[in-house]
Amino acid sequence: MKHRRLPIAVTLLLALFVGYAAAAGGSADDPLISLDYLKNTFSPAAESAAQEKLDAAGQRVYDAAAERWQASVAEAETLAGAERARVWTETRLKHGDALSTLTGSQVLLLAGEASVRYFSGAVVDATDGTVLSSGGELKHRHRYLVAEDTTALFTVVSRTAVLDYCGDYHFTLSTSSPDYNAMAAALKTLHIFRGSDTGFGSGFDLEATPTRVQALVMLIRLLGEEETALACADAPGFDDVAPSSWCAPYVAYAVQKGYTNGVGGNRFAPDMPVNAQMYVEFVLRALGYSTTAQTDVSSAPERALNVGVLTGGEKAVLDTVGFLRADVVYLSWYALDAASAQSMEPLHRRLEGMGVFTDAEYRAARALVSSTRL
Repeated sequence: MKHRRLPIAVTLLLALFVGYAAAAGGSADDPLISLDYLKNTFSPAAESAAQEKLDAAGQRVYDAAAERWQASVAEAETLAGAERARVWTETRLKHGDALSTLTGSQVLLLAGEASVRYFSGAVVDATDGTVLSSGGELKHRHRYLVAEDTTALFTVVSRTAVLDYCGDYHFTLSTSSPDYNAMAAALKTLHIFRGSDTGFGSGFDLEATPTRVQALVMLIRLLGEEETALACADAPGFDDVAPSSWCAPYVAYAVQKGYTNGVGGNRFAPDMPVNAQMYVEFVLRALGYSTTAQTDVSSAPERALNVGVLTGGEKAVLDTVGFLRADVVYLSWYALDAASAQSMEPLHRRLEGMGVFTDAEYRAARALVSSTRL
């Protein structure tokens, strides 16, 4: 059909152009249009322009058909395998995970980013009293209602997310994305990652930016020295860390051990954001590949790549995305398999020997994580 319509379009364009030229006049000495121009300049340009319009129209038809097909598949899967959540139910998801819902279902995004697609009907933002267009992104803590005769597909577009849902639902889980949620749960069973006091998402807060004090605590845990740190009775020694604060023993211990010198001006800056270079430097120190004598941490990812602590894919991601608590979890999890500089044994063996966790606990934690490294 495309090739039958193309000559017609070109012929019409040529006829219009030639008609214009004839109407405009001209002489044998100064023609306004020539056969050479028609054949070698105008015709190719007109044909290309017509082809672009036909291709664009064809792509729109294809996209519409693909969207209808995806909606039909989502509806069939949901109808066939749908379960019903009679009360609001919370779940942690990762990039590419999708939640299919039917008429009457409700969704609430608590953390991360997610979008919705539907072919017919509507998804109503009940918080604002507006309709969320297909392809639109959800707002945090807005309640979305799937309207009559609608099958909606909510898909996670950030690395992790926390959703609340109620009604008929069906999950389709991605198998190609790192499962930061599983790594966080695994580290929690090993007493390395505790989470925060956030009232949702198990307190993991994987979508948040980590702070200096959070990174320091993770370093101490990766060193297997948390119990010793908590027993430290020294004063933190910084104006911005109160002796009564929860982090005071960690900071005081880190100063005592030479793990930190603060940021100057007698300040530790516990709430200052941490970037990838800073945390990778901490991991290198935990593994014995660096010390506090290394004050330029900008080269930490490159040094980690050289000693096998990071893969090329991991370094590329860290170089291009914002650093989150999800990355702290990811780097800490795979650091357990990295060889220590002195003994060349995996870090998890050293921690098992120190009594941080048992071999059985480590094997149970490993069973929780099925995704592969970047």
